Amino acid sequence: MKVEFSVLRRQYQKYEKEWEEAGLRVMRSGQYILGEEVRQFEEDFAEYLGVRHCVGVGNGLDALWLALEGFGIGEGDEVIVPANTFIATALAVSEVGARPVFVDVDSCFGICADTIERAISKRTKAVMVVHLYGQPCDMDSIMEIARKYHLYVIEDCAQSHGARYHGCLTGTFGDAACFSFYPTKPIGALGDAGAVVTNHLEIANKVRLLRNYGSKVKYQHEQLGHNSRMDEIQAAFLKVALRHEREGTYERQKIAAKYLKEIKNDRLILPRQREETEHVYHIFPIFLAEGFERDAFCNYLRTHKIHTQIHYPIPCHLAECYKELSYHVGDIPYAEQCAASEISLPIYAGMPMEEVEYVIQIVNEFS
Repeated sequence: MKVEFSVLRRQYQKYEKEWEEAGLRVMRSGQYILGEEVRQFEEDFAEYLGVRHCVGVGNGLDALWLALEGFGIGEGDEVIVPANTFIATALAVSEVGARPVFVDVDSCFGICADTIERAISKRTKAVMVVHLYGQPCDMDSIMEIARKYHLYVIEDCAQSHGARYHGCLTGTFGDAACFSFYPTKPIGALGDAGAVVTNHLEIANKVRLLRNYGSKVKYQHEQLGHNSRMDEIQAAFLKVALRHEREGTYERQKIAAKYLKEIKNDRLILPRQREETEHVYHIFPIFLAEGFERDAFCNYLRTHKIHTQIHYPIPCHLAECYKELSYHVGDIPYAEQCAASEISLPIYAGMPMEEVEYVIQIVNEFS
C-alpha cells in the first residue's frame, strides 16, 4: 500500500460541486480583485472567529508583516519569536526591519512564557505567538506577560484554524492574528491567500490601506503601500472551505486519536496535548527517542511506501539567513531537540482509514 503525506484531490472530490460552482460564479461575475467575494469572506470569517475585523491579503507571510507594520513596528525594534516554527514567522519580523529574538518552546511546542520574559529588552515591541501543529499556546500566561510589559501580541494561526483554548478560538486573544489559507491548511484555498484579523479598527484600516498600494481611493496614495490582495476566486473557494471546517477538523481529530491510542513503540515519543485545549492536528508530529536515528526511521517508512515530512529540520535561530544574529547550537535546546527528532505522519481530511491502520502497523513494527 502507498500512503501519500497529503492528497489534496481527495478534499476537492468531497465537495466537488461546491468548488466548481464557486469558481464559475467568480469567472462569470467579471469582478476578480477586491469585490463581493472578498468582502463576504472577510465578514464570514470575522463572524466565525467572533472578532470585529478581517482583512484578506495575499498569503500568510504577508499577513504577518502587514500586521507588524500596522502596529508601527520597524527599524530598531525587537519582536520575540519561537525558534521552533516555520521561517515565515521570523521573516515577517525581518521584512519590517525589526530584529527577531528567538526563544524556546514548552513541551506542547508553544512559545514559553518564562522564556518570553527573560528575552524582553527596552527595544521589545511585540511577541509572535505560533499555535504550532494546530495546538493552542498557553495564552493565559502569555497575555499576562504581555500586559505586564505593554507588548503587542500577534498570533500566528497559520496551522490552528478552529483550535480552541479554554473554549475560545485561536486568533481571538492577541492584538491581531494572522492566518494562512495555503491549500493544505485546515481552512485552505486552492492557491495562496491569507488574512489579518483584529478587534482594533485602526489596525484593520491600516492593513487595508497597506495591502492596496497605500490607497483607499484609486490613484490617491496616502502612504507607501504594497500589493497584497486576496483574489476574488480564492475568497470564493475559502467560503466553501469555511463551511466545512468542522467536518475536516473532526476527521483529523479522529485520525489523531487513533494514532495516539494504537501507536505503541518505545522508540517513539507521541505528542502531548495541552489541558483545556482543542487541538485540530494540522500536523501530527512524532519524535524519535534519544539514541535512535531519524534517517533510519524515515528510510524504513519509505521502503514501506509511507510518505512523511519533517517540520522543521533547522530551527529558525540556526538558519543560514540569520547567521548574523550569532546564535549557536545549544542556545535554544528544546527547539533544537524537536528539530532533530521530529517526523510528521500523514493526516488530512479525506485520508482513508485503511491507510491510517497501515501506517500504525508499519510504525509499530519498526525496531
